[in-house]
Amino acid sequence: MARTLSEVVYVDGVRTAFGRAGESGLFWKTRADDMGVKVVRELLRRNPQLPPERIDDVVFAATAQVGDQGLTLGRDVALLAGLPKTVPGFAVDRMCAGALTATTAGAGEIAMGAADVVLVGGVEHMGHHPMGEDVDFNPRFVSERIVDESAGVMGATAENLHDAFPHLTKEAADTYAVASQQKAAKAWDDGVMDEIVVPMSVFTDEGWTVAARDEFLRPDTTLEALAELRTPFRAGGRVTAGNSAGLTDGATAALIASESAAEELGLEPTMRLAGFAYAGVEPELMGLGPVPATSKVLERAGITIDDVGLFELNEPFAVQVLTWCDGVGVEPDDPRLNPYGGAIACGHPLAATGVRLMAQLARGFSERPDVRYGLTALCIGMGMGAAVLWENLRNGHG
Repeated sequence: MARTLSEVVYVDGVRTAFGRAGESGLFWKTRADDMGVKVVRELLRRNPQLPPERIDDVVFAATAQVGDQGLTLGRDVALLAGLPKTVPGFAVDRMCAGALTATTAGAGEIAMGAADVVLVGGVEHMGHHPMGEDVDFNPRFVSERIVDESAGVMGATAENLHDAFPHLTKEAADTYAVASQQKAAKAWDDGVMDEIVVPMSVFTDEGWTVAARDEFLRPDTTLEALAELRTPFRAGGRVTAGNSAGLTDGATAALIASESAAEELGLEPTMRLAGFAYAGVEPELMGLGPVPATSKVLERAGITIDDVGLFELNEPFAVQVLTWCDGVGVEPDDPRLNPYGGAIACGHPLAATGVRLMAQLARGFSERPDVRYGLTALCIGMGMGAAVLWENLRNGHG
């Protein structure tokens, strides 16, 4: 029988501070699933009009689904957060697009009428679970030339982008990185992140402290300093620690709902899901992924890049952002792009990042009621890209 799909809206989103991965990082002695619990509880605290029993599903992402982030995270986090045992949950993995995939999966449940309210998010404890540590990379990938050997090393794929697009120079990447740091510092100074980042008590070698600020913020970064950094992925290369995102621990969570349920429960949505797309590219050029994903979602929505007033793009490497800019026709210094900085400044805890992008876009919408559409997009390991299009409910078109 014919069905009428439900509109999906974004209500609220939060994250922990993003800590440096490893023994010196803020979250070294904190469990990954407890970080997920913290952001879920904060969403419930911030939205007291939502009865916990009205949550129909909890979808959580992790790239390394082992150890303290390996027990069907959605259900694990739901139980630990004190949600009723009647609330189910599950885990997803699309590497860096984990939280975005959790969002689109939950949105599918809502659109089909299988759910009214869904909690979505992601967590990555890269200190406990370094990238690729528990992965058995099938030797046939290389022996049968299915992918280039560099596809499994993200920094190597970034160097490949510089090779493929030589006009995207190291100097351009460093310039972009400095701007990201400056924009992130301003966002913290202006109180933007105070509305998104949830302080969390953590235990360290020095005792208890509060993780309240991203550890990779370097507001004093200069082009001169970046020019001196070594290139770890290739001798004489162009990718450095300064124009890349640091290895990071962090968790994010967001509340999405059907438009009718949000109205019934007195929730105040800020964005409507307007469309999404995933795309594949050559794995060794994985940073290209957001370009076809962006083109696909815009074409399906019947709009152009000029109709989009804000972009929240991930920044695993500056060259990846430059490649997207080059591919879709947006200047790297366009004020629509990452107005609060990106992962080069705050870090990139893989599967958690998507909701960070959503939360920052929602904040951007609140400051820019003239903007109708915004885009959250990122690249994905093994050659993929994701793009999610949102409509600003404060714009007057909702």
